[in-house]
Amino acid sequence: MLERLHDALAKMRRPGAARALTVTTPLSFASLWLIPRLARFTRAHPGVDVRMAANNEIVDLDRAGIELAIRYSTAERAPGGAKLFGEEVFPVCSPALARDRARPIKRPEDLARHVLLHVDNAGQAPWLVWDPWFEAAGIGDLKPAGALHFSHYDQLIQAAINGQGVALGRVPLLREQLRSGLLVAPFRRSIASPRCYYVMRSARSAKNADVDAFIAWLHAEAATSASQPAPLNRTRRSGASK
Repeated sequence: MLERLHDALAKMRRPGAARALTVTTPLSFASLWLIPRLARFTRAHPGVDVRMAANNEIVDLDRAGIELAIRYSTAERAPGGAKLFGEEVFPVCSPALARDRARPIKRPEDLARHVLLHVDNAGQAPWLVWDPWFEAAGIGDLKPAGALHFSHYDQLIQAAINGQGVALGRVPLLREQLRSGLLVAPFRRSIASPRCYYVMRSARSAKNADVDAFIAWLHAEAATSASQPAPLNRTRRSGASK
């Protein structure tokens, strides 16, 4: 506490010192959604020093001295939070893998000839494992050609981009990767996550204009992204609608 007080006083005494704003978010949200967009906020607000605290732990904002949090949770576990967006889940892969002449991905059953990518901590979020999507697609007994496991979701997505297997994509986290063509979605069928992303602020930041500006920017970015739907791979045979 003494160190924190000393740092705060030092910032106040420095003329023109940047105003600090700390944001804690899940790792996947930070790496796949927030960080690629963050330069737009810092250009518009050059006097704000944004500090990222990306981890998957839920912390007490006031006790930790953090102004903002993005929480991936149910509404009940984000009291007072403002919903940013929900999430849908469906298979994604690299364009080259989807076009593989020896193992084309045209129907959900074709996944049996491919390596499927998994995240190890998905047991805490069962809609992020393959079985629910298999059930929705009517292929509950499918056995893939192989499996690769990763400790973090962004690692899994990089493997998918590199053509190492098929992943369960999460939109809007992967909207830009789909729009740019780094990834494609072979099937239209998706499942909805029961969790959403919520913006929460600490009590001590209630009258902080920089926090207000950052929250407004988050919602504007989410709205802009939602207005540009991620393209699915329409050249493939589509499944039933979600």
